[in-house]
Amino acid sequence: MKNLYYIAIEGVIGAGKTSFAKLLTDRLKAKLVLEQFEENPFLSDFYQDPERYAFQAQMFFLLSRYKQQLELKQVDLFHNMIISDYMFEKDRLFANLNLSDKELVLYDKIASLLEKELTKPDLIVYLQAKTDRLLTNIGKRGRDYEKDISREYIESLNQIYNEYFFRYNKTPLIIINTNEIDFVNNREDLDELVNVIRKPISGTVYYNPEGKEK
Repeated sequence: MKNLYYIAIEGVIGAGKTSFAKLLTDRLKAKLVLEQFEENPFLSDFYQDPERYAFQAQMFFLLSRYKQQLELKQVDLFHNMIISDYMFEKDRLFANLNLSDKELVLYDKIASLLEKELTKPDLIVYLQAKTDRLLTNIGKRGRDYEKDISREYIESLNQIYNEYFFRYNKTPLIIINTNEIDFVNNREDLDELVNVIRKPISGTVYYNPEGKEK
């Protein structure tokens, strides 16, 4: 845990990023930073008509995430660690999937300027899951604006995330296979994940708890 100040939790929609970030924050007595996705006024429209509302939704996310990430640079006298349920670079993953070529050119110009001012995480934790598991989790939480998300969209997003983190080498990374574990309801599973994160990490570490039964 030495020199570990900023941890970002990542994963596709439904992976449990926010739940895990909250649990980890409590365990490590850290400051919690949550993505304010519900404030995006274009999100529900985007899921109903992606082609029409993708750029508006994407730009709102880009600017709101940028504003929030800037605040992380301020010194917090009451916490030794920050845990976030997203990393800023995720915005590009969604942009590449959702925007047209012309929209992406404009997006890239703006995003490249903003990224220069932000702090990179000391560690990223990627919660990996199969599409069926993600869709089950999305259905269980019953958010109204997510009711129009298609299986095809989640599959495409899952593929992009897996490809991105397979090549990722900018910071230490832990890839956790969550298909056979339940860190929300099973304390043993959570304990194991916390122990993995507490260990010194360099490069990419894979945590694959195969054969676990619930």
